[in-house]
Amino acid sequence: MIVRDRPSGLRLFFVLRGSILKQIRGPLLANIALAVLVTVTHGIFFEHKVIVTTIPFTLMGLPLAIFLGFRNNACYDRYWEARKLWGDLLLRSRNLARQALSLIDLPGQPTLGQLDDVRTRLILRAIAFAQALKHQLRGTQDHAGEVQAWLRPAEWQALTPAVNKSAALMLAMGADLKQAREQGLVDSVRAAQLDATLSAITAAGAACERIKSSPLPFSYSLLLHRTAYLYCFLLPFGLVDSIGPMTPFVVAIVAYTFFGLDALGDEIEEPFGLLSNDLPLDAICRSIEIDMRQALGDTAPPPALQPVDYCLM
Repeated sequence: MIVRDRPSGLRLFFVLRGSILKQIRGPLLANIALAVLVTVTHGIFFEHKVIVTTIPFTLMGLPLAIFLGFRNNACYDRYWEARKLWGDLLLRSRNLARQALSLIDLPGQPTLGQLDDVRTRLILRAIAFAQALKHQLRGTQDHAGEVQAWLRPAEWQALTPAVNKSAALMLAMGADLKQAREQGLVDSVRAAQLDATLSAITAAGAACERIKSSPLPFSYSLLLHRTAYLYCFLLPFGLVDSIGPMTPFVVAIVAYTFFGLDALGDEIEEPFGLLSNDLPLDAICRSIEIDMRQALGDTAPPPALQPVDYCLM
């Protein structure tokens, strides 16, 4: 996610970091080159004049802009819902830590390395759950051991074959809660409160999986891609007779707008990726880790992640 102040004045036109220009520079340069060629030849190719009036572009431009805006709104709804779900996951993790410490009747304050204490296991599994869900949504492998670090060796070995590790972690949390209930460490009312928090965490994870597995209809996106490209590449032929040398300049502005909206919609449609405008899942997982470690009395948790070159991952 790009984190920076909005540039002002002339700097607004020269900011590249966070701009969509990098993703569209290929087709944009090709479109401008075509516009320059059409301007130089005045639309004459192989001794034939290509005549296109401005009427088709007037008829197509407004509907195309509306449909691109509609698609981008739909993509941003997915992005914003995903961000709300991860915010809810952060909230529920804090609630889980508070409830585990206050509702389970065990003496003393659990510590970070005390994995035999059911309270510690529940709290640390919240970190493991967030990390496992992050890798599942991004389609990445946990080569750094971000999940394993918070589990007992036997539990990690049992978890390794699981396809959905986040769901398996919730099952382990439920089993620990059941065991605590059977041992009289928590009564039925308190157990129901803890179970409600676990259910809310599970629901947030499942909703993220729904967003990941349900993209916008491909045929809809394909129609907009084709229409935007056809519009922009035919535009020089419709403008050259009326505005002459200004054709490349006007075409560049229109193509930048349409290509940019198209590419931006593609980028935020899948909010869990590793692109600059995707959600900062690493930073959110670090926030959960900090909160859980402090709940267990850790006085020196790792610092919150900061943007690198204006990008927070």
